[in-house]
Parts: sequence; structure tokens; C-alpha cells
Amino acid sequence: MFTFNHIALSVKDVDASVAFYQKVFKFKEIANTASNSKTRWLSIGDGKQLHLIPRPNEEVITNKAVHFALATADLGLFISHLKTLNVDYSDWIGTVKKDYVRKDGVEQVYFQDPDKYWVEVNNDQ
Repeated sequence: MFTFNHIALSVKDVDASVAFYQKVFKFKEIANTASNSKTRWLSIGDGKQLHLIPRPNEEVITNKAVHFALATADLGLFISHLKTLNVDYSDWIGTVKKDYVRKDGVEQVYFQDPDKYWVEVNNDQ
């Protein structure tokens, strides 16, 4: 049996990425216990982590199919939070400032971080 442990992202500006994830999700920074590198770790909760690895000279190219998803009980409140922060979001097909309801009834929105990684937030709890 396996459980999810962490996701690692290659980022151009680790400070900007940490600030973004703390602003949007209120993730707390935790100690990088693996090395003395400039990689910074954030706690997602429940022992899960986001590792932000500085790679200022590497280009990141992704599409929306390459994303990670987080769930919240109050998607409407989170969307209001995104609006307050002026974070652009869209539905799966790219309609700006619109959420999407999947066939199974789960609502979701997508947005990008400073390195253009896609993040989905949904209400699948």
C-alpha cells in the first residue's frame, strides 16, 4: 500500500513561489530535512508536502493536463479569495473566471502559479 507524500516543482524564483503558495493556500514553511540546499518545503497538511526546488535557468513547459489538485469544502469562498488576490482562474476548457462542474457533480477551478504550473482546486471531499 502507498500513500501520497509530496509533490516537487522546479521553480525559477523560490522566494516568489513560496510567497504565492503561502498567499493563496496559507501553507506553512517547514524545515527541509533532506539537505542544505535552497529547496524550500511547505506543509500542505496531514503530513503532505510541497517541495519547491530552485532551477532559475531551466524552462518549465506544462499544459493543463499536468496539474495537481487540492480539495476544499467551500469552493465559493476559495474563489472569492482568488478574486481578492487578483489570481486569474478558469474552468477546464479555459473560460476565464468560471468554475466547472464535472459529470459527477464536483466543482473545480484551475489557475497557474508563478512558474505556470497548473493547480486545480475542487470541492471533492
